[in-house]
Amino acid sequence: MLPLIFSDQPEFVCKDHTVSGESFELRKAKGLDLLATFPRPDLDRLPDYYKSEKYISHTDSKKGIFDKVYQQVKNMMLSRKLNWIANEKSGELKVLDIGAGTGDFLLAGKNRGWKVFGSEPNPGARELALKKGVELQEETSLFASEKFDVITMWHVLEHVPHLEEQIEELHRLLKPDGLLIIAVPNFKSYDAEKYKEDWAAFDVPRHLYHFSPSAMKKIFNAAGFLLNTQKGLFFDSFYVSLLSEKYASGSSNVLKAVWNGAVSNFKAKSSGNYSSVAYFFRKKH
Repeated sequence: MLPLIFSDQPEFVCKDHTVSGESFELRKAKGLDLLATFPRPDLDRLPDYYKSEKYISHTDSKKGIFDKVYQQVKNMMLSRKLNWIANEKSGELKVLDIGAGTGDFLLAGKNRGWKVFGSEPNPGARELALKKGVELQEETSLFASEKFDVITMWHVLEHVPHLEEQIEELHRLLKPDGLLIIAVPNFKSYDAEKYKEDWAAFDVPRHLYHFSPSAMKKIFNAAGFLLNTQKGLFFDSFYVSLLSEKYASGSSNVLKAVWNGAVSNFKAKSSGNYSSVAYFFRKKH
């Protein structure tokens, strides 16, 4: 993997709006369009930053407007994600979802006849998944002898403390010519540039790394993966803009947020810089 050396000076100083209210710096990697969060919380304290009902990927919450929007968008995207995979890989697939949350993606894949596996460190999320009939492991090291046709990480890589080790683990788990799909926020998008330090997808300190398309291509190419294609996650700009407006102004400003989300998607049609991007890699060997 490419060596990661970060500047001593921050590009942004961002606030944790979800749990602690603490401020964190985002510093740029030298020679790479990649940001990282500083200071990084100790690993034993990091789970504390996820202990909030606002962190809905672990709760299935539908209490407020943001929760409802999130869950509706998640359900709309499920079939699209499954179709993306089916267009790339056919047959009875063996699929691993890392950071599987409450298991909805794997449940949908299971209903398509795929053999599904997943990992999720949060015990509450694993319990919710089990109630849906999806058994998740705490970590991928428990798949010691397994190899997979498809591995997915939907908005997970940005949370990983040890990036190099995680990418090596992906290479170990994926079959030759296997498909790796990684979706992450894109800080080169219009909505990121619009909201700057208030951009909700920075989500410090839960997001430890912040990616651009060029960084994703360079990092994974150096680790033995070839980028086949990338797809924008159309709805993310709207959801992220809704949260960002609230962080920036203290109120929802729904119309303004929707406008900024729409402008972001319009500009991304030519630039490719969607608010979030799904990258489709093939293992080189």
